[in-house]
Amino acid sequence: MLDKIALTLLVIGGINWGSIGLFQFDIVAWICGGQTGVISRIIYVIVGLAALWCISLLFRDNTEAGDSDLESSPT
Repeated sequence: MLDKIALTLLVIGGINWGSIGLFQFDIVAWICGGQTGVISRIIYVIVGLAALWCISLLFRDNTEAGDSDLESSPT
């Protein structure tokens, strides 16, 4: 569940960065009252922490408990 939340936050952050790069428009700052606003800074920190959490997804074993039975079954 935490992985899905982190990925969702990371997608939101990516969309925000895309809008900054393409349109020079910061959605988070627009919604929360500027880049230096407290709420904006909290959102930036949360998205950054989600990105750090998602780094761990790159190094995890992707097999689920039920998937190991499929790999060991004869064909």
